[in-house]
Amino acid sequence: MKRTIPNKYSINKPINHKTFLINGKIGEWNGEMVNVYSTILSESNFDEYTFLGSTPKMDEAHALKALDSADNAFQNGTGKWPTMKVYERIKCMEKFVLKMQSKRDEVVKLLMWEIGKNLNDSEKEFDRTVDYINETIEEYKRIDRDGAIFKNNNGVRALIRRGPLGVVLCLGPYNYPLNETFALLIPAIIMGNTAIFKPAKHGVLLIAPLLEAFKESFPAGVVNIVFGRGREIASPIMKTGKINVLALIGHSSSANSLQELHPQQNRLRLVLGLEAKNPAIILDDADMNLTVNECVNGTLSFNGQRCTAIKIIYVSDNIVDEFLEKFSKKVDSLKLGLPWENTLLTPLPEPNKPRYIKSLIEDAVSKGAKIINKRGGKTKKNFVFPAILYPVNNDMDVYKEEQFGPVIPVVSFKDINEPIKYMAESNYGQQVSVFGNNESKIGPLIDSLVNLVCRVNLNSSCQRGPDVFPFTGRKDSAVATLSVHDALRSFSIRTFVASKDNENNKEILRKLIDNKKSNFVRTDYYL
Repeated sequence: MKRTIPNKYSINKPINHKTFLINGKIGEWNGEMVNVYSTILSESNFDEYTFLGSTPKMDEAHALKALDSADNAFQNGTGKWPTMKVYERIKCMEKFVLKMQSKRDEVVKLLMWEIGKNLNDSEKEFDRTVDYINETIEEYKRIDRDGAIFKNNNGVRALIRRGPLGVVLCLGPYNYPLNETFALLIPAIIMGNTAIFKPAKHGVLLIAPLLEAFKESFPAGVVNIVFGRGREIASPIMKTGKINVLALIGHSSSANSLQELHPQQNRLRLVLGLEAKNPAIILDDADMNLTVNECVNGTLSFNGQRCTAIKIIYVSDNIVDEFLEKFSKKVDSLKLGLPWENTLLTPLPEPNKPRYIKSLIEDAVSKGAKIINKRGGKTKKNFVFPAILYPVNNDMDVYKEEQFGPVIPVVSFKDINEPIKYMAESNYGQQVSVFGNNESKIGPLIDSLVNLVCRVNLNSSCQRGPDVFPFTGRKDSAVATLSVHDALRSFSIRTFVASKDNENNKEILRKLIDNKKSNFVRTDYYL
């Protein structure tokens, strides 16, 4: 049966995007192109993937041109952008966010088509990104105000501010190709760094409408946007040793590979958001209805394709049967649908992901697990209905791997030390969700968990936001901390001017301030 696509969300003709941004100029690519397909099926028969368009497959030569552009714009810290007055950089960012907002409908539509994100979540991702930029601007103003005060200690007077680090290579993820990419890019450039940005493999076309906004809002070379394969773009850039910061949200293997290419790794600052295997721990006094609802959203929002998703559930032996019954019923009631239909479950954007999910299920079943829910694992093209697996043990792949898709392993426990041991031995340490109501049990548990992960969610699912809260992880889950205030710190370094506290130095400082001869040594700030 044919399903009609609303006109508002239709893509009537392929988007053959040929432009890039280097050194403040929009260039046109005349070389090889990469076809972009959506795993949303074709409107004509819903049996074929939809051809969306194409993007440039840029080469090493252009990657190095982008690097030279960013390097020249920074000029070892003497360039126009890193030495610019704070309020001028802020005005550039305010100009950008206004221009960005005019592209909302276009970007939202591409989020749905490129990665299968439903309408509500696509709109939320765009609006959240706008809020993130505005919050970053306000936080940067606060940091600047805090830095406008001289400190005096032991006869030394100092003005301490945060300064840029240099040239940033920015690589974002496919699951949040706008929000999480900009959570790297925006704080990096507002702090005075310059950047080379390559969009993710999936979610690449949606960056195209924003090229003009970047060009018109920032000085030449501050933001350089190139398209292509990571190996052909990022690798030669890293080999030069000119990158000061690697900013990446993705897999630790990618981060390790790129880091190893840098000839002076000791000089390389890392800002990384990596994989996670976030557990839920359900105690025997948990509110069952609340727990089930939170676990459904926590495991299956965007089909579980979030580093912040709940990826394994530990349930007390005493209530595991009740939980599985109610959880299975709730999961089986979910609908598969297309993004504009606003269902929780939508097509998976990666063509090979259904095969991978199937392999995890088959491996678990062969080692003693059962598919608990009736619809679990049923597949049609890139629609995969979530599978609840129980009992799961440490011999199964799904127990250890970050599945990043709609398969939910469940483990029962008698002793609370069992999930704690699992988390201690895990390679990951981002978040955990704890469900229960007895403070005598919860209190000691929290005290253990806060030293294993960086966020403990009480009676709620794991999540990223609000963006003003720290977003980070232990072990293989992250390096550095993101989310507004923390991100500004991650992309900068404390720098200061110091002088012995004598009359001559006081006079020099007074003249610097009164005559506004330095953008660094000043006591004014931007309201």
